[in-house]
Amino acid sequence: MRTKHTFRLPPDLAGKLADYAARKGVPQALVVEAALASHLSPDGADRLEAALARRLDRMTRHLERLERHVTISNEALAVFVRFWLTSTPPLPDTALPAAQAKGRERYEGFVEALGRRLARGRTLSDEIVADVDPTRSATAKATEPS
Repeated sequence: MRTKHTFRLPPDLAGKLADYAARKGVPQALVVEAALASHLSPDGADRLEAALARRLDRMTRHLERLERHVTISNEALAVFVRFWLTSTPPLPDTALPAAQAKGRERYEGFVEALGRRLARGRTLSDEIVADVDPTRSATAKATEPS
């Protein structure tokens, strides 16, 4: 048997209750009943805390992956720059304009290649994993679009 209760709500809360019930297609009494049951449930706070902890753990793992990828990218760039600086001899002043023109041409090619690579979705970390673990490289090649 159900007990009838009469109570007053502030107009803004009553409006929110009516809107929510209409969107869900359920009676307002059912929404109030579910909200009270959830609020008065002794383990409601524990469930909320567990859900938040799971989400925070997932976000932490995602941030750790991002940090790893940024570290790999930074190290790859540092190795390239060090190699380039130590292996490229300085040019004489007469060859500088031709080298700058060739550099602009190469840079445009680089940007185009980078755009194609990003469009494909293949990343440096995918290649590193494939180089380190050959069994995964076969899987990566099988899933790579042609």
